[in-house]
Amino acid sequence: MSIARSKKISEEIKKIVSHIMIFEIKDPRVSKLSSITHVEVTNDLRYATIYISVFDPKHNVETHIDGLNSAKGFIRKEIGKQIKLHYTPEPIFKPDHSIEHGMHINEILSGLDIKQEENQEENQELNEDDEE
Repeated sequence: MSIARSKKISEEIKKIVSHIMIFEIKDPRVSKLSSITHVEVTNDLRYATIYISVFDPKHNVETHIDGLNSAKGFIRKEIGKQIKLHYTPEPIFKPDHSIEHGMHINEILSGLDIKQEENQEENQELNEDDEE
């Protein structure tokens, strides 16, 4: 299967599951403040790994995924209705920690900026003392 076709199918699954999460699933474990970051389908289109990120501080990613797993049959049926494929991919939900990872890296970089500013201030003070 071509990479372009795989990407198109992944994007369609992403749209469908996003719509289902927001408008059709009534499980309280599934937060409306969540996002599908990306979808990967296998070459044989049997499985679709769906990466989820939750922005709601009241909801845990793991409980959100548990709610989605309990609705997995419904989600797969809806994917099959909207995308005409020989096999309907089975959704596999996984947490996506890339946003938290990016925030952690940003904090580290901010810390480095602060240390660099402190070093520059110390160097300026030393230079001023040397000039006197």
